[in-house]
Amino acid sequence: MSMATLPKVIFFDAMGTLFGLRGSVGEVYGQVAQQFGVVVSAKALDQAFFQSFKAAPPMAFPGVPKAQLFRQEYDWWEAIARQTFHETGTLEQFQDFPTFFAHLYGHFTTAEPWLLYDDTVPTLEHWQQQGVELGVISNFDSRLHTILKVLGINLYFTSVTISTEAGAAKPEPAIFQRGLAKHAVAAHQAWHVGDSIKADYHGARAAGLTGIWIDRI
Repeated sequence: MSMATLPKVIFFDAMGTLFGLRGSVGEVYGQVAQQFGVVVSAKALDQAFFQSFKAAPPMAFPGVPKAQLFRQEYDWWEAIARQTFHETGTLEQFQDFPTFFAHLYGHFTTAEPWLLYDDTVPTLEHWQQQGVELGVISNFDSRLHTILKVLGINLYFTSVTISTEAGAAKPEPAIFQRGLAKHAVAAHQAWHVGDSIKADYHGARAAGLTGIWIDRI
């Protein structure tokens, strides 16, 4: 491939593309819940979580001032966590759910629950050596900035665009446009790599970028 055909920037999705969870969401939720004296199966939590997550509104808060963004993100996730434990019939077992949730929310800003995929760093280094700028476009909250740091990959990226700050979530074109603007490039000069056919591949293509689907399953 000649330099003439290289993109100006390659955007990557975050979770499921650059890194994943060690185990399942249910396992992580269950492990933290056990510290608070609540025992519930990971399988039941997984099922309840995905139902709650699917039913939730997009993780984007258009028009919300930046100063209020953290509270919006926190409340969005707390509602999902409450519904998850409610669905498993264990919500009332918590003596102090807000304290539990604060611990759970903070847990996801540490390296412990995350697994950096083996091919992530070699891939980022390859494209960086080619002189291609790298960015992240993710349906995530502001904890992503910390997660990228604790996983040791934040310095590879010139930009990080997340749905809560962009006020739009993939596959909406607006979040891709926000990412492109940070690099001052046209859509046809950019690629987007992600693990979701709908959000990443079709979303990127609809916004004019080259979409690349990565199958982590």
